Parts: sequence; C-alpha cells; structure tokens
Amino acid sequence: MVRHRRLLSALIPAQTAMVLLGAAACGGSSETQAAADRPAWNDTAVDAVSRSVIGSGFTAATALRPDGHLETVVSDVRSGKRLWARPAVISGRPAAMGVAPPAIAGTAGHIVVVSVEAQGRGVALVGRDARTGAQRWTRTVGTTFGPARCGTMLCASEETARKSAAFTVLSPETGKPAWHMPGVAEVEWAGPGRVVLFRMSAHPTVEAHDLATGKEIWAFPVENALGRGANLSGGWAFGAVGDTLIGYLAPYQTRANGPLSSFGFFSLRLTDGKQLWVRKRLLRVYPSANPAVSLITREVDDHDRYGGFTALDARTGRSVTRLTTSGTPKANWWLAFPDDLSAVGFLAHDQPSLMYDLRTGKAVGGHARAWSFCTTTPAPLKITGQEGFYPIAALCPYDLKNGHRLDAAKAVPPSWYTGAVDGWRVWRDERGGLHGVHDGNGTSPGMYQ
Repeated sequence: MVRHRRLLSALIPAQTAMVLLGAAACGGSSETQAAADRPAWNDTAVDAVSRSVIGSGFTAATALRPDGHLETVVSDVRSGKRLWARPAVISGRPAAMGVAPPAIAGTAGHIVVVSVEAQGRGVALVGRDARTGAQRWTRTVGTTFGPARCGTMLCASEETARKSAAFTVLSPETGKPAWHMPGVAEVEWAGPGRVVLFRMSAHPTVEAHDLATGKEIWAFPVENALGRGANLSGGWAFGAVGDTLIGYLAPYQTRANGPLSSFGFFSLRLTDGKQLWVRKRLLRVYPSANPAVSLITREVDDHDRYGGFTALDARTGRSVTRLTTSGTPKANWWLAFPDDLSAVGFLAHDQPSLMYDLRTGKAVGGHARAWSFCTTTPAPLKITGQEGFYPIAALCPYDLKNGHRLDAAKAVPPSWYTGAVDGWRVWRDERGGLHGVHDGNGTSPGMYQ
C-alpha cells in the first residue's frame, strides 16, 4: 500500500521536479478496448481528493466540499448512484500521507463504511451502515492516520500524536477492540487468520500477527535488507503476489547535497517472513504500477546520480530488461507508460516524444498512446483548518508522436493505475470527478494501493 508523498526526481529532471501525492496481472490495451474507451458511470458533481475504495458492492472516497470541509461520499459501485455523504475530518494525519480514504468492512448484511468524524469536541472513528449511512458505532481516537480493512477486521492507528499511540484491531460490526499493540503501523496484506503490518518507527519492521489475538508470527527488520539509515520521510510502497510480499523504501535527503538514506526493493515470504531477494539503490518511478503488478525501476549509482531504467522479475528480483538514458530528451520530460507497461515513454509536452519498447530497447513509432500525470504542479487543497494536503494525482492520456494530450473523458485509465476489485475499477479525474467501469473479473492493486 502507498500512503506517503513521493519525490518525482526519478520521474523528471531535477530542474522541473515537483511533489505529487499518492498505495492479478496488469491490464493491457485489450482491456481498455473491452471497456469501449468509456466509463460505465460518471459522477462529476463530487470533488474526490482521496483514492477510492471498493467492497461488497459499494465504493467510497473522501471528498472536498465547496466550503472547504471534507466529507465521506458513498456510492453504489455498479451504477455510481450516490447513496449518502457525511462530514469527515483530518486529525493527526501528516500531510505527506495525503487525505485518507474511508474503509469498507464487515460481513454480509453488516457492511459498514468507517471514516474519521468530529464528535462533540473530540474526534472519532464512526462506523455507518454502507447503504443508508445510519450510525452503527463510534470510537473516540483523538488523532489517527485513518481506518483500513484488514481481512475480516478493521484496523487503525490511534492517538498518533501521543507517546501512547497504539495500533488497534476492531470488530467492523461493533467497533469493539479485539487487540492492540503500541506504536503506529499500516496494513500491507491480510489473509485468513493473519495480517502483515509495516511498523513505522526509527528502525521499521514488517510483521505478521494473528488476526484474532495479535500474537506475533514473524518480524523482519527492513534495515536487514536495505542497510542502516532508513528514513520513512521519503515514502514507501508494498504489494503482495501469491506468497510473496514486495516492499519498497524510497530515499530521503535530510540536507542539500547530503547523502540519500538507504532505499530499494526487497521481497519476503508471507508464510515465515524469510527474505527472498533484495535490490538496493533502485527507485520506484512515477507513474507506475503497484510493486506486485510490475517492477519498473530507475538506477542510482553510488554517487547518487540517476542511471538507466530496469524492469525486474517480481519472483526473483533479477533484471529482466534494461534501458539506458542515452536516448532521452535533455530536459523537461515526464515518464509515460502504455496500457500494458511494455514500454517507457519520455513525454515532452506538445513536442515529438520518445518511447522505447522494454522488451527490445527499440524506439516505438507512430501515434503511441501513453499515460502520464495530468500535471506536476498541483494546487494544494483548500481544506478548512489543514494545510499542505494535495489530491491523489490523476493520469491523462497523451499521443507521444506529437506530445499532445488526448481527451481523458473518452479513455479509461489502465488497471495498473486504478486497481480493481472483482473487476470493478473506480478512479478520480483531475477535477475530482469519479468514474467507474467493470471490465474484468479479478482483483488487483492500483498505483496508490
């Protein structure tokens, strides 16, 4: 999952680098065509600022109202029909993590949407009936990073601004705690009977716990893979495929011209936490797929200089293909990728742009469509009482033959960006409108999951 701000220095040259926010097989061009290049439904009356979550026939997101206040918006995922909306707040969540989405959890007949709301003079997690919005339970938390579904349970870090911060596992139907442990953590994977967490601390760890009791099953110090000097300020990402968890820790530079913190990719076996492979000093590029879907990386040498692009085999960590930067434009380019991630494009706006096939290294000619950020200069959100938050970055299609932007309203973004739940994909456009399409049967993580 992805929760932190990402540095785009791996994406575009340093002189134009800006900060954007951001968490089954990836879809190809045939998938987009299957969607007939148009969404199944559109809700352009909403200004969604978080990523969307999907579950049990519902989709939910945190949106910004015209008056500067946040709200939880819940819709029927099949029709896009708005079911209800309730005020929401941010309390104790760092701006670098972006705006938290709600969580959809529970069992059949007892599905709830959980979000952070003001309750009197305090702040609480509130569970509401997914279809009606009726309040089912409330739990005072003071400050929190936000809720997340973890298997059959609900998870949240509470009192995050205090030394007494704790990670708590709750019943989604009642809000009653099952167990807790000290500190803050993020859910990276959950399956029958267990949950895998990323413990956010000075020396971060990945841990598996029994979902019912909290008993630790295994723990892996991230610095064992990437070396001492980890700094979470750069960001992180995780993705699971089969019995493998792939983790990424981004670099952070504490002072100008100073060294980068330890960074790179590593892989653990979910059953016992054994390290399977590690690749240090490789950057995750943006935009990009979740690490579990595709691993396209950029090299950084021992002098912190950017190198070529390398695609990795997620099973082994070995390099599959490598593309040098000798053919890239000199400046002012953004990375762009086609629907099937088979090539790397270097987008120069409104100018002939370059794309290279990752399998052959040869240039791709003609009117090649690729996806890149709609903007690298997003405006901060005007949230009442909060500063420094940005919306989830949207993707737009471009024609790399001439660098022109295509009509995003007539194109469905690839699943490596949106993710999918039971074949349903919901995404935010650059104006905050929500769109949905059903063009498959599987479940896969997206760029921000």
